[in-house]
Amino acid sequence: MPTDQMIDYVPDNRVDSGAGVNAVRIAGVGMFVLLLATYSLNAMDRQIFPLLLNDVRHQYGFSLSSGGLLSTVFTFGMACAGLPTGWLMAHLSRRATVQIGIVIFSAATVLTALAPGFWTMMFCRGLTGIGEAMQLTALLAIAGSYFAKHRSLAVGAVNTSFGIGAIIGPALGGAILASYHSWHAPMFAFGALGFIAIALIAIFVRPWLSEATVSASTEGAHVGQGSETLLNRHTILLSVLSLIGGLIIYGYLGMYPSFLRTHLGYSPQAAGNVMAFFGFGVLASVAGGAIGDRLAARVLLPVAFLGGGPIGFGLFHGPSNFAVQAGLSFLWGLIVSGTVYVNLAAYHVKAVAPRLAGRSSGIFVTTLYASSSVAGYVFGALATWLGWTRAADLQIVCLCLAGALLATCLGSRRSA
Repeated sequence: MPTDQMIDYVPDNRVDSGAGVNAVRIAGVGMFVLLLATYSLNAMDRQIFPLLLNDVRHQYGFSLSSGGLLSTVFTFGMACAGLPTGWLMAHLSRRATVQIGIVIFSAATVLTALAPGFWTMMFCRGLTGIGEAMQLTALLAIAGSYFAKHRSLAVGAVNTSFGIGAIIGPALGGAILASYHSWHAPMFAFGALGFIAIALIAIFVRPWLSEATVSASTEGAHVGQGSETLLNRHTILLSVLSLIGGLIIYGYLGMYPSFLRTHLGYSPQAAGNVMAFFGFGVLASVAGGAIGDRLAARVLLPVAFLGGGPIGFGLFHGPSNFAVQAGLSFLWGLIVSGTVYVNLAAYHVKAVAPRLAGRSSGIFVTTLYASSSVAGYVFGALATWLGWTRAADLQIVCLCLAGALLATCLGSRRSA
């Protein structure tokens, strides 16, 4: 980041040496890394429930479609919270918004394990999504504002931290489940970690990072000029693509672990290990973001969506052995999460003026997770009616093709 831009972020605007600028830069990156680590907990909470779904269904007697709804209904909470969180950040600090989000999703994770029945559990899962959306929306705004020149790269770093959580969460959750023989134990463990994260943010994250804005003098020089209104062609098209992306991404995340366990006969530990390879693919999100900083949406997104189609086909049609499923899951994380998801989020922010970054992030979260909230239910219903492979053909392969076609309608401007 340029020296003059870094100076704008220091509280008293007094940095009079190269060493001082470097110290500010190192401190800022360190605080951002801490925020990314807390987002890994968010990912762990999201990933653990699908792994435990088979055990939950056996205890409560839920159907496959009902289990699929529980697996992804948290995304309905995320959809509901996205736009209000964008408004909230105009009245409350981003750091406080992140902390409140962690409190909500950590407490709801614990309460999910204590739920007496379906409706109570569904409420708790939805509440989990509200907290996760608050954290994600604020974190995207922090990344897009502090690293204004490299927004896609910064958003890629956010998603990379999700990948780390996606690696640790299923593997650790599967190990805890195998040790305690109770699906409640991983939920309690991951919920408790959130409250530790809140304290660390309060101690170490300073407002000059979390509340940073691009100065008027540097905005035009370093950041592409986006629309001055949210009602623009690119934002509308990206919102439709986000709706499609939610059905694709959470069709996989919500039901693929159940496919491994019920259709392919994987143990909880083996299914968790396969999902960990998805997380390894997501680790490449920084590279996906770096590419997005250099290519227009009309070029990158069609190729990325198109690449997801054959990978999704292979996941549900290919051989059942571990190596194949793990390899395909890695590619899915690399292409769909590490490239499609990252750049949908980043292009949403790039499509508007920097002052609208928070609200644009909220639109992305709301649209993507609105469709995600029903992705598991739709996939489960299709699998019950047509079988696992036909369900994947309709919800994953066909929608990838539709997304690729629609993305070609985006403009060629760099900011879009």
